[in-house]
Amino acid sequence: MSNLDYNQIFRDRTKKLCVSIIRTLSILPYSEDLSVIRKQIYRCSTSVAANYRAVGRARSEKEKFAKLCIVVEEADETQFWLEIIEELCYLPSEKLNYLKIEYDEIVKVMTSYKKKLADNFPK
Repeated sequence: MSNLDYNQIFRDRTKKLCVSIIRTLSILPYSEDLSVIRKQIYRCSTSVAANYRAVGRARSEKEKFAKLCIVVEEADETQFWLEIIEELCYLPSEKLNYLKIEYDEIVKVMTSYKKKLADNFPK
């Protein structure tokens, strides 16, 4: 499988995940505290997808690395907000498991990719 194939797979996957988060959380009733959490998780999950998309259009390896750093940071933040939603019992764990597993995998894969890119930089 070529890098282009992997790039498309992860572009689609990160976009699908942020859409899943929006759909999952949009059914919850309004409350001030949940509104803050919802906005935060919407921002970081959509940032994962948007910045991964930008990785494929990077003009240099350093720009690609910088975008990947953002992807890892925002995916980790998404995991944090999913944990908060679960701990506050806004949604049952079963509804969050898929998202938690997917974002965990995104963090692992992108961290590995980031490390691979960093190893290619001159020391």
